[in-house]
Amino acid sequence: MTSSHTPRRIVCLQPSATVILHAIGELDRVVGCTKYCVDVVPEIAGSGRTIVEDSWTASASQITAADPDLVIASVPYQEKAVIEILKSGVRFLGFAPRFLSDIYGDIGSISGVVGRSERGEQLIAEMQGRIEEVRRSVSEATRRPKVFCEEWGKPLIASQPWVQELVEAAGGEFLGVAGKQIAPSEVARLNPDVMVAAWCGAGDRVPLEKMVESREWGATPAARNGRVYCVRDEYLNTPAPTLLAGLDALAFAIHPELFPCPAGVRGIRG
Repeated sequence: MTSSHTPRRIVCLQPSATVILHAIGELDRVVGCTKYCVDVVPEIAGSGRTIVEDSWTASASQITAADPDLVIASVPYQEKAVIEILKSGVRFLGFAPRFLSDIYGDIGSISGVVGRSERGEQLIAEMQGRIEEVRRSVSEATRRPKVFCEEWGKPLIASQPWVQELVEAAGGEFLGVAGKQIAPSEVARLNPDVMVAAWCGAGDRVPLEKMVESREWGATPAARNGRVYCVRDEYLNTPAPTLLAGLDALAFAIHPELFPCPAGVRGIRG
């Protein structure tokens, strides 16, 4: 791709795209983004960039107001939001990652489209290297705790497949079917040793005590041993380099004897 075809004005409809552009040193190209992007890229706050709706509630008029030459979006989508994106008439790059390999591909695609392929490959290698480092650290652990991770509370939905991969890399056994709805009674039957709640859009405000009580999870090993945690939403639900912070959180939750407690993790009160 020649420089004349490289986008200079990008609107990001999900924080993952903003995080990736920031990580490869191309944040200056972002002229519009969602309010959630500020949570993961604080440099955006007060920058004068246009704030737009995300991939779920996109607005053609908001997009065109930012005068972009590229729109980057990612899951979750609504059909009407995709129609709005296409209605804007701006070139559209859309992603729907499920696994870590998909996220690496998305990083490569975004890096390539802005002419920073080499930096993108470096970033992918850094992520893979950190994940393997954690995997090696837990390779001799005597047991693999059973872990339930949720991305939404009502209805109860297990975290995405990339979270399952991170749980397994951090020495845990992921319970349930990643990305699928599950009944609270089924979670109780699975008897998790560790519970992690990272609700989309909730930041670090998941009410852990109320959650355990209302779902009758008090008899699980996780609740009895005080191993119920809230992890900041963006650490596990943003398919981007931010997941390394989520990996650190999971590693501590699963093997606190091996890893320190990082920022962005809150445990249930004893």
